[in-house]
Amino acid sequence: MTQPTDIRRVHGRRPRLLDLFCKQGGAAKGYDDSGFDVTGVDKDLQPRYPFRFVQADAIAFVLEHGTEFDFIHASPPCQFDSDCQRIRGNAHPDLIAPTRAALEATGRPWVMENVGGAVPKLREPVMLCGPMVHLATYRHRFFETGGGFTLVQPDHPEHTVPQAKMGRPIPPGWYGQFVGHFSGVPHARRVMNVPWMNRDGISECIPPAYAEHIGRAALTTLAPVLGVAA
Repeated sequence: MTQPTDIRRVHGRRPRLLDLFCKQGGAAKGYDDSGFDVTGVDKDLQPRYPFRFVQADAIAFVLEHGTEFDFIHASPPCQFDSDCQRIRGNAHPDLIAPTRAALEATGRPWVMENVGGAVPKLREPVMLCGPMVHLATYRHRFFETGGGFTLVQPDHPEHTVPQAKMGRPIPPGWYGQFVGHFSGVPHARRVMNVPWMNRDGISECIPPAYAEHIGRAALTTLAPVLGVAA
């Protein structure tokens, strides 16, 4: 199943990127900005996803079609390792190990993202934080790499700007926590650069700036393999 795009895609010889567990497309926007031709996959229909979309089981899809892509990004659901979900007593599947096995089976370069609670299960992850990529929010996300691709850990700027408590209004000059049933969706859209997303999408997404950083590193590192200009 495919969906029309709302953000114009540049056609041509761009390396193909597979965006697994894509949700509303925060990572996808960043990879597109960095120069990839993006296809998203999710088990749930994602009418807000701004690029080519396939509704399917992500692990089954990558096992069948992963070799058709030049680079693969995966964001298996983070709820299993989320403190909020654990406090609520909600049960969710742990898909990190199965996702890694599927990615490794493709032989393609890849990156797998998750939250801080999953760090013990990730292999030498690199952490990205908003100020590292000039975003006015702290949203730590962790990225494991494989298939010949590696990331360099950027310096982590000190958190000098105060952060509003989860779900609370954001005082002027403070950073917000855009998770759960947060207030200020228009503000979050501007800060995260995700104008097409609703609250649910924003609360889960990877900021596009993170994926753009990774995408540029991938194109530089893998240019001889991908056959593209860095």
